[in-house]
Amino acid sequence: MNATLCCRGFSIITPDHITRIHSLPCWHGTLTVDPLDGGITNVNYRVTDDTGTYVVRLGADIPEHHLMRFNELAASRAAHATGVAPAVVYSQPALTVLQFIHSQTLSPADVARPDMLPRVLELVKRFHHEAPKHLRGPALIFWVFHVIRDYGSTLDERDSAHGALVQELVDIGDALERAAGPFDMVMGHNDLLAANLLDDGTRLWLIDFDYAGFNTPLFDLGGLASNNGLSKTQELTMLESYFECPVTDDLIYRYEAMKCASLLRETMWSMVSELTSSLDFDYAAYTAENLARFRAAHSDFQNI
Repeated sequence: MNATLCCRGFSIITPDHITRIHSLPCWHGTLTVDPLDGGITNVNYRVTDDTGTYVVRLGADIPEHHLMRFNELAASRAAHATGVAPAVVYSQPALTVLQFIHSQTLSPADVARPDMLPRVLELVKRFHHEAPKHLRGPALIFWVFHVIRDYGSTLDERDSAHGALVQELVDIGDALERAAGPFDMVMGHNDLLAANLLDDGTRLWLIDFDYAGFNTPLFDLGGLASNNGLSKTQELTMLESYFECPVTDDLIYRYEAMKCASLLRETMWSMVSELTSSLDFDYAAYTAENLARFRAAHSDFQNI
């Protein structure tokens, strides 16, 4: 049973983290601090005091990945108020303390199960439509096509080994933007990996709002499908359930465009991470894997 918070980034565990955690004013009594696996945009610890168990997330802004911690914090609070996410117990710059959920982290196979996928979809849809009612302060938009263009500029500026591909990928992103409209907007999670979904045996929880922001719902739906290996039949059922109407050819076309954009963004995220990350992770292999998945999806899209 665990509550691993899995995401993306560059932080590394240091003894200074333990000292900082012990100094926080939110604790009561004896403290136990243990690292949690899975953090990539931040470092995660499980902390137990006399009142209960919590997760501490440490991580600064990562502008090259459009990740701003004020936005993550606001989205986390809105998600909790919506009833889909753990409570924020305490925060300070680059640090958040969250309620610990005794739970099982889902796998892609779990998400794709016939009994699980409708529950996941209900959770995501609730966040999409209810979280904006609870969001406070400035809000960001997560516009994948802008992210793709900005990644292209970063790769060019930093002389990426993938430089010969950059203009082609950016041009494809621009074409997908034209194909995917018109757009309606919701509060998107924008990183629907299976590891960002928890099952406590009674209900599901959504975690890790690093990339949350206003977006078309088709981006999250496309990411949910591509990240968790949904079949074409499951994708059609997902779209019918989410929109509560028969699936039209136009909707399928726009959805497939956004699914391609989701895979393209993941590919270029990895290309940028090859240049900027200090983690011991094979980003080159991850880039190659996602580029192949993107190429296959884009080829299918062109044949619609």
